Amino acid sequence: MRHRKDHRKLSRTHSHRRALLRNLVTSLIQHERIETTLAKAKEARRVGERMITFAKRGDLSARRHVARYVHGEDNVRKLFDTVAPWYETRNGGYTRILKLGRRLGDAGEMALLELVKSSELREKLRREEEAAAKEKQKGGKAAPSRGKGAGKGAPAEGEAASAEESAAAEKKARREKKASQPKPERPGKGIGGFAPPKTGKTRGRQRGKSGE
Repeated sequence: MRHRKDHRKLSRTHSHRRALLRNLVTSLIQHERIETTLAKAKEARRVGERMITFAKRGDLSARRHVARYVHGEDNVRKLFDTVAPWYETRNGGYTRILKLGRRLGDAGEMALLELVKSSELREKLRREEEAAAKEKQKGGKAAPSRGKGAGKGAPAEGEAASAEESAAAEKKARREKKASQPKPERPGKGIGGFAPPKTGKTRGRQRGKSGE
């Protein structure tokens, strides 16, 4: 008889087994497909489908229950906002297990656990991904430059290039302005290039320094 043989223990303690299943279910929600052993996939499927059923309820109590089990607020949000609407008209059977054969080494039987998606849903997701990629590509091509010289014919190649060009233009303008200004006369020179006679004070100071 199968009394008290409801689940697989997976050769782990209670806390270790619970942590393992939490990680598997979180990875299933995050990546929508995981590869593991067949026994672990069968146990994770039970918990994963239960979490999706809670998410379909959508109330605060269900959200708190799922948040206590699934890691990460982003994964909880994805489960309620993205995954649960996929199965509004489906009662159970949200996942499937595909056998992959035995792995090298210990000959453990491997399987692929993934979320079930109908053909209409896959086509809808594909169109949404293509549209998002086109919008991203279009936005990248039409992105205006934010440099200082963007409005003066500077090439729109990014803020760094515009900043460098504007700095070079300012430096050149300062150099030209400085060259156009008249040079001031040097102090100590008189008319015709002859220096004015020096005072005795200066001569005395110079003699004192030279030792004369």
